[in-house]
Formats: sequence, structure tokens, C-alpha cells
Amino acid sequence: MLGRLRRRPTHPSTILAAVDHDSHKYSRGVVGIIAGSKKYPGAALLCVGGARRGGAGYVKCIASTELISTLIYSSYPDVVQVPSFKNEGCDAIVMGPGSPQISSIPKGVPLVLDGPAIAAVNSQRNPITVLTPHEGELKYLGYTLAGREETVQKIANELNAIVVLKGRKTLVAAPYLPILIDDIGGVELATAGSGDILAGLIGSMLASWKPKNLTEAQKVTFLSVQYHSLAGVEARKRKNPVVATDILEALPIVNL
Repeated sequence: MLGRLRRRPTHPSTILAAVDHDSHKYSRGVVGIIAGSKKYPGAALLCVGGARRGGAGYVKCIASTELISTLIYSSYPDVVQVPSFKNEGCDAIVMGPGSPQISSIPKGVPLVLDGPAIAAVNSQRNPITVLTPHEGELKYLGYTLAGREETVQKIANELNAIVVLKGRKTLVAAPYLPILIDDIGGVELATAGSGDILAGLIGSMLASWKPKNLTEAQKVTFLSVQYHSLAGVEARKRKNPVVATDILEALPIVNL
């Protein structure tokens, strides 16, 4: 029988990595984002928005279209746009929300892959890799859904990656470790763009927490999922129906 853990943060402040008194933007973590496309420009904005609230001190992004570049500049003046992630010192990189064209995958850096980009998983190139599929995106990995827990654990074991299977009671699996199960998130998270925010959030929290192995990375990823879920709960207190921008706006409120 697969192991189960259901944990809530003892206090929202335990979600984000601690910030030392002598910290600076680089020591807090640098996260790189490549997201959005001509068809889905908003995904870039939502993913970057999530990354800004995950604790990383520096968010960098690659904008694949002029519209995406304009949206990011006008909405987030603190985010730096770069032509590539080479020599940018990223502590984690997020790729795939909004189906951007991806020409190369950086090596040796924790990687979050979303959407069709999950098919680029290669644990030898990126020892810490997080995949964030919903059930319909398992096809990109060549898997079909049997039971949710059995399937997500099988994928994690065979690909040597952390797998976040989104949906009711989101599952976070890591190779040969107990599955972590989120029981906070509700139906308010079932809205377009919610997953883009989550991908950015996970990348930012990996960059700031700097896990050393898959065991630590699974815990950080699970904290990211719970943070996202708590924001959904907070958004639902204020608005109905909840849309993705409501979740994004609720993230900093969770940590008050």
C-alpha cells in the first residue's frame, strides 16, 4: 500500500524560505521563466506572477513575443527579461506554461516542466526535475491513468522525477518516497491559468529554498502546492467565482 501524508503548514510563515538579515536578491534565489506563446500570452504573466510571490529575490524571463514582453514590462517592472538563461545564475528554471517554443534545456539546474514541456524530462541532465501535469497531460509522458496514486508513483519512480498530479487532492510524488496529498485546495482552483501560477510558484520556491536532493525538493514542492491552495481558499472568501488573477492577488495575503 502506498504511503500517505496529509500535512498542513503549522503557520503560513513556514511556507517561504527564511531571509537572513544580510540577504540580497541573488542569495534569496534567482528563478528563470519561459512561458507563454502567441496563442497563450497570459500564461507568461500568470507564471511570472506566481514566481514573484515564491520567495526568490530575482525573477528573470524569456519573452517569446512582443506582446508577452509588453505585458510583463507593464505589469511587473521588477522582472528582468533576458535573451537566454546562459550565465544568468538561475537557481531554478520553469519551462512550459502556455506552450512556449523551447529550443534547449539548461543542464544541472532544478527544473519545473509544465504542459507539453513535461515530455522533455531527463533526470541525468537535471537531477531535480518537477513535472506538473493534470490527468489529460499524462499523454505527453506516454502514460494513461489507472489509479491516481498508483500512476503518479509509477511515473515518479520510472522517470526519477517529482510529479505533481493536479486535480482534486493534488498528489506530489517522488521516487520511492511516500506520496504527499494536499487536502486544502478546492474547486476554486479549477480555473484556467491556475496551473501557470503554480508552476511559477514551485520554481521560485525551489530557487529560494535550494533543496539538495529529491527528498528535500518534494517537501518544497508540496509547500508550494499548499501555498497555492491556501491562496485559493483566501480568494474564495472574497470573490465568487474565483479566477486565476484572484488566486495571484491572494498569495501575499496568505503570508500576512
